[in-house]
Amino acid sequence: MMRVWRADLHVHTCLSPCADLSMAPRTIVAAALARGLDAIGVADHNSAGNVPAVVGAARQTRLAVLPAMEITSREEVHILAIFGGVEAALAMQETVYQRLPGRNRPEIFGLQVLVNEDHDVLGFEPRLLAGATELTVNEIVERVHALGGLAIAAHADREAFGLLGHLGFLPRELALDAVELSPHILPAEFRRRWPECAGMALVRSSDAHRPEQIGARASSFRLQHISVDELRRAFAHRDGRCVLNEAENGQSEPWRN
Repeated sequence: MMRVWRADLHVHTCLSPCADLSMAPRTIVAAALARGLDAIGVADHNSAGNVPAVVGAARQTRLAVLPAMEITSREEVHILAIFGGVEAALAMQETVYQRLPGRNRPEIFGLQVLVNEDHDVLGFEPRLLAGATELTVNEIVERVHALGGLAIAAHADREAFGLLGHLGFLPRELALDAVELSPHILPAEFRRRWPECAGMALVRSSDAHRPEQIGARASSFRLQHISVDELRRAFAHRDGRCVLNEAENGQSEPWRN
């Protein structure tokens, strides 16, 4: 049976050097539930190291946790990759780590904390997660799709690390599944500025780096259940699935582009 599900697909943990150290698995899960979310995507910069811990922390709750990563391309563009399972996310991590130069300097970039579901510190990721990989945007999207995942242009309109704001155009051959909008831009303005994105699904996420940000912005989807396959259908507006626009007046209607 189809119903509306609310999801924040872009949430960081304490593994991201720019995230607050309080972004621990159980804290994240509790904040998401308090916001009334049905699902979150756990998307640290260039790593999926804390995904298993958040999945474990949510196991006895109603919250669905989608393994994800926010990957920085060679062009310094952020791609939000969402996967159907932890193994696929870790396989993507292996690809990223092979093409991620540099070592972290915590005093400059921040700590990169690996934890278990109870927030016990397991170690510190030594790689420079804040850096850009040697992978092109096309290579990232192709690898994500090969692993059965979804590729979304993160905060696409933003000048810093946004595909459109940074590059100024949408590469013709890039097979994105959706586009994530920054908080300040409305869909109508986005479509006016980038008509080449006509027909693409638009989503909003919090890009949360602190617990209080989780769910502050989210997207609603009409689905049978939460899964990558259902989201793929919603992004393509197939089989009755769709992305819903949460308007200021509380009304929800499909985002038709």
